[in-house]
This record gives sequence, C-alpha cells and structure tokens, in this order.
Amino acid sequence: MQKFRYPVQMFLPLLFLLAFLPEFERIAGEAQGHLGVYAKVVETGQALGFQEGDHLPMQSVYKLPISMAVLHKNLPLDGMIRVAKTDLVPAGLHSPIRDAHPRGDFDMPLRELLRYAVAESDGTASDVLLRLAGGPAQVTSYIRSLGIQDIVVATTEMEMSREVHVQYRNWATAEAMVQLLEKLSPEHDALLLKWMTESTPGPKRIKGLLPAGTIVAHKTGTSGTDGGMTRATNDVGLVTLPDGRHMAIAVFVSDSRADLAARELLIARLAHAAWDRFTASGQ
Repeated sequence: MQKFRYPVQMFLPLLFLLAFLPEFERIAGEAQGHLGVYAKVVETGQALGFQEGDHLPMQSVYKLPISMAVLHKNLPLDGMIRVAKTDLVPAGLHSPIRDAHPRGDFDMPLRELLRYAVAESDGTASDVLLRLAGGPAQVTSYIRSLGIQDIVVATTEMEMSREVHVQYRNWATAEAMVQLLEKLSPEHDALLLKWMTESTPGPKRIKGLLPAGTIVAHKTGTSGTDGGMTRATNDVGLVTLPDGRHMAIAVFVSDSRADLAARELLIARLAHAAWDRFTASGQ
C-alpha cells in the first residue's frame, strides 16, 4: 500500500492555532460576558481567534469606519464645517468639542473634526462626520466596497444616547474589524494612523501589557454601565511587532458584569498573549 507523505509545513498553521486556543479560552473565561477576539499578522496572514465571528456592539470603535468613509470622499481637510447647536451630543456622552463650545453654531476644519473623533473619541465630531459621509447607510456601503461584510453602521451617537439597546445596531465581528484595519496603510492613511497612535482613551487595554515604547495605533469603544452590566468595552488596533511586522487585533467585550479594571486587563492580556505567540513564532 502506498503511503502518502505531506510536508510538515502544511500543518504548521493548524498546530499554531491549536497550541494557542486553550490559552485564549482560559483568558476569555474571565470576561464575565460575551467576548470576541481576533489577531492577525498583516504581512504573513497568521491569525488567531476566539468567537471572532460573533456580532458585538462597536460603540465608539465605529468612529474608525466613519472617519475612513469621510476621508475616502477626498474632501479638503482644511475646509470649514459648520457645527450647529443641534449637533452637540448630550452631557452624558464624551465630547470635548461640546465642552469648549456649549452654544454650538461655529465652524471647525474637517481635519480637526477627524482628529477629535479618532484621537479623543468625541461624540459630536463623530455625528458631524457621519452626516458628511452621507449617513449610516453610506458608511456601511463604503465598508462593503472594501469587501467587508460583517460591520454595520446604523445609528448616530445621539440616537445611542437615548436608549441603551440602540447601540447593538452598530455591530461588527472581531474578524471583520481586523479586515478593516488591514486596509490602513502608512502610504495612504498616515494621518489617520497618526491620530490613532496619539489616541488618549484606553491606555490600559491593547497597550496595557505590551513592552514600553511599542507603537499602537488603536480605537477604543466603551458603553455606560446599566444594572451592573457594561454593554461594550472594546479596543481595536495595529501593533508594530519588534521585527517591524504589524499585528492587527480586535477585542470586543460585551454584556460584561466585570468591573472596568478587570475588563481592561482582559483586553491587555489577550493582546499580550497574541504578541507573545506571534513574536515567538516569527510567522
């Protein structure tokens, strides 16, 4: 009987995943809620995930595809955009723009609106950008044009502030978000990546346990806590590995009853585990 022999290289991706999955599952058990995570080395395609196909609320992570859709329109970045009083999100939402201009009705360069949305997660900036992009359906259409199916932008920050369950309409899978991150390039998206690197929210999430000085371009998303449950604690981003490769990672923690410190540590541990695995494998 003829024996078939296959090169061991054919099985390395599977062996790599099987070796990693138990650790991912062990960490995931600490979420006290619903977790979706996916990590991928952009240059090689090596990928790891856990519940990466589940639909989970994005919260402010959705400011990334909104900003990408606006930049795709090639509007002049120095063009002045009117911010009306009715554009200002309510006091319960994070908005440095609203805090600085409580009466509204002023003009701001598009460049600054984008920076506020991406680097500072400003809710007012996000809704103005969503309007400039043509609304939620147009942003989702832009995402589809990139070949990405499992991200939906459906509502504004203003609408999400009115009813807690509305946020579930803006959803993504961790795998689809990594696909979106892969579309970013230093050549064409340098400004966006700069703002993501300068982003101030969530320093204890993806960045939390990585070596000091690691370059992380990321976007967080966080809901409020209602009845002891936090609907979304998220972070997605591009991490520069020691050899210059890039790890795209998306972590969504949904419907969790863990406290903020535990949720952020969970994200940090998942990012560090992926970092360790990718740097150890060199793949």
